[in-house]
Amino acid sequence: MEMEISEMEKQLKEFFNFLKNEKKVSDNTLQSYKRDLAQFKEYITNKGIKYNKIKEKDIKEFLEFLKEEEKKPSTISRMIASIRSFYQYEVKIKKIEKNPTDNIQSPKIDKKMPCILTSEEVELLLDQPKDIDLKGTRDKAMLEFAYATGMRVTEIISLNVEDVNLESANVVCKTGSRQRVIPLGKMSLAALKEYLEQARNILVKTDKEKALFVNLNGKRLTRQGFWKIIKYYQEQANIEKDITPHTLRHSFATHLLQNGADLKSIQIMLGHSDISSTQVYMQFQNDGLNDIYKKAHPRA
Repeated sequence: MEMEISEMEKQLKEFFNFLKNEKKVSDNTLQSYKRDLAQFKEYITNKGIKYNKIKEKDIKEFLEFLKEEEKKPSTISRMIASIRSFYQYEVKIKKIEKNPTDNIQSPKIDKKMPCILTSEEVELLLDQPKDIDLKGTRDKAMLEFAYATGMRVTEIISLNVEDVNLESANVVCKTGSRQRVIPLGKMSLAALKEYLEQARNILVKTDKEKALFVNLNGKRLTRQGFWKIIKYYQEQANIEKDITPHTLRHSFATHLLQNGADLKSIQIMLGHSDISSTQVYMQFQNDGLNDIYKKAHPRA
């Protein structure tokens, strides 16, 4: 793997020299290319994908990863452009035969407002899984956990058992080189304890499986698996909103804000590198402010 990394680094260095000396790009543009391609290199390295063996589906999965990271549409478009330029260069110098980005288009990311569940709808959704069997116990723990932490779906399914501390009631979430500690509420903690003690140890077939949330075959749960579970309980609860895997995350942030949490704390818990990503929830604060005003103002 080290040889492969150094080979990619060598090719990137040549590409950056090409941009600087032949394309005469500005320093700012060059730095932008370097940042984008450094993130791309980190992603494929972590996935064990060789840069010169990459397929179109790998690029698409990287774009899904960027969406999960809540990157802006403009950022994702720029990332695609950077990766495309690099592979165009690799084709030009005959390091690869085909550019894997040829059929990749900048994704049309829906700019409509995130779907937010009311507190009552969250209660209804979280009440659907019944802890009467292994699946119900796992699903209850998972939905409670998702709403309690506001974590991204990819972060949740990437967690290992060791990342959760039941005694101090928190979870350590690692994203790339960054990590954050998120508290767990008592409802989530109780559901998680029950799952770990009464379901996961039966589902998991080997001690080598470290995943916190596993499927019914005892393997790490996938993003698609998580999504199907959410959709199933949405239908059971007869909630007609356009729920996505991020809905509980959006609802987590909005409900915290409406109940008085400050924006900076929410930014830290959500893992937003830029507070502008967190500020999107400010527009939902008015509903909570109206309630606070009615309760607090003597002449309301």
